[in-house]
Amino acid sequence: MAKIDFQAMEIDPKSGFCSETITYHSLRPIVPLPPVNSSLSIYDYVFSLFRSISNSSPETTTALIDSETNTRISYSVLIQKIESLSHHLKSVVGLSKGDTAFILSPTSLQIPILYFSLLSIGVAISPSNPKSTISEISHLISLSKPIIAFATSKTAHKLPSVLHHGTILLDSADFELMMTEEERTLVDLVDKVNQLDTAAVLYSSGTTGRVKGVMLSHRNFTSLAAGIYGSQLKNRGMGTSDVVVLCTVPLFHVYGLVCILKAAAMGETLVVLNQERRFEVERLMKIVEDYKVTNLAVAPPVILAMCKGPRMDHAHDMKSLTTVVCGGAPLLVEVISRFRDRYPNLVVAQAYGLTETTGGVFRTLGAEESRKIGSTGRLSSNMQAKIVDPETGAALPPCKQGELWVKGEAIMKGYVGEEKATLTTLDTDGWLKTGDLCYIDNEGYLYVIDRLKELIKYKGYQVAPAELEELLQSHPDVLDAAVIPYPNEEAGQVPMAFLVKRPHSSIDEPQVMDFIAKQMIEHFPRRLEDDLAFVTLACQWPSTSLKYMSGHDQLSRKVSPYKKIRKVKFIDCIPRNAPGKILRNELIKLALSSRTTNTKTAAKL
Repeated sequence: MAKIDFQAMEIDPKSGFCSETITYHSLRPIVPLPPVNSSLSIYDYVFSLFRSISNSSPETTTALIDSETNTRISYSVLIQKIESLSHHLKSVVGLSKGDTAFILSPTSLQIPILYFSLLSIGVAISPSNPKSTISEISHLISLSKPIIAFATSKTAHKLPSVLHHGTILLDSADFELMMTEEERTLVDLVDKVNQLDTAAVLYSSGTTGRVKGVMLSHRNFTSLAAGIYGSQLKNRGMGTSDVVVLCTVPLFHVYGLVCILKAAAMGETLVVLNQERRFEVERLMKIVEDYKVTNLAVAPPVILAMCKGPRMDHAHDMKSLTTVVCGGAPLLVEVISRFRDRYPNLVVAQAYGLTETTGGVFRTLGAEESRKIGSTGRLSSNMQAKIVDPETGAALPPCKQGELWVKGEAIMKGYVGEEKATLTTLDTDGWLKTGDLCYIDNEGYLYVIDRLKELIKYKGYQVAPAELEELLQSHPDVLDAAVIPYPNEEAGQVPMAFLVKRPHSSIDEPQVMDFIAKQMIEHFPRRLEDDLAFVTLACQWPSTSLKYMSGHDQLSRKVSPYKKIRKVKFIDCIPRNAPGKILRNELIKLALSSRTTNTKTAAKL
């Protein structure tokens, strides 16, 4: 792997910041990519990486495990199933390069096989949440325009009957036969897949607006896989991996898809979790014990549950577990601290990314980087970033807050059928505007403040919901929390909290409001809307979390008056999407519906 010539480009070797262009460059080694004009699918690329491992053994290395049925598939059997299914879909069903397949299924062993089969013949995969409603699915299908669907006997009724090739059931005997037919070569059947061809149409979370279809190319996934492979290989060497990954995240999300690609590239064993069952920490730890899991891939709600629920690690042998990788949504500093206190021997690795960036473009690697509490890591290989003032459009130096823009081979092709939205998000130079308020410190670590569109505007001040959520979750009687903007005639908007309280707790609205008003932040606040002094302080001690500074060095301050909670509502659960992001629109609708009801009642009186 090539190294960056920092002196020639006037790049700070500590932060990756180039003062000449006011952009950040990755501190990771440059990872070579295949020539962009070469014909290569992400399936072919990933398995070429697997075969390049010096002692890879497809016959003896387990590729997939179903934690529900204990079914195991070796890499040799996985490849056979992929090739058999690919042949059937191409020669019998009639799928060809450029087609799109819609997938509506919960997690199962069939999903990785299906993904790789479709990708190998140039068919774009378009998976969706199996819990989506019929009307939601209708909208998604209108975006991706698939000619075939893959579903289960429980989800097929949600799909239209007008698809050209109909629907194939993944839990049917017919599909099993497709995967076990006599192996045939695909050389003469498959059209050559170009790297810039669309590999997937994934759907944005829709937390702040109408869902959009994100087009990702084979090149996007190749770039991501190359970066992960290069960084992992540096730590592990050229031998096959002993890593066993328990994937708790949905495989229809970009996070789950990246888990599949990474596992295959590195020769890891991927344990899949039945997500139709209610999540339980004890069940999770039993799976860790049974399959000697080394790595957990989770979203923040799992971390929170492991922090707040009863301890189960003493009842199960967890010695194999070394790393918990968290992504998909922000992980609050308070939650990280509590998790580390409870599980001090585990490394909590974080990543930042979007569907539009093909997953993580910032990530922590190794125990040292993971000690930077509140950071989502350093810029990935082959990527550039800059922090842009949302008002002026000017690029900013380290420790200044602004919107994060990223650029590189992992950036999406665009939104399918939405040219205007694409032009709004991607500029003519290839920079993707993330919509996230962030800063990068003097060591190149990214800190995410909040979504720009989600900031609460209180009398001209900006309040980050995530900062208040972190404080609320530190209360012993609060299991989960979300903060939204609530209309106010005088202030414009005020912070309103939705809380899930611990069973049998008697906490009420005045107590919550008083708790926030009196709360002292004894750790360095990751979300720093207006207080630039704190950012400056962070850059003076970049490698130290203020929470762990002692005596007179430790810093504390009250919440600014304009950040106080002004309204509270208790609910049974906080609505979140599959990756764990809070669905604030649903809470805003709930708050406004209550407001309308109260207004009508007052009018009658």
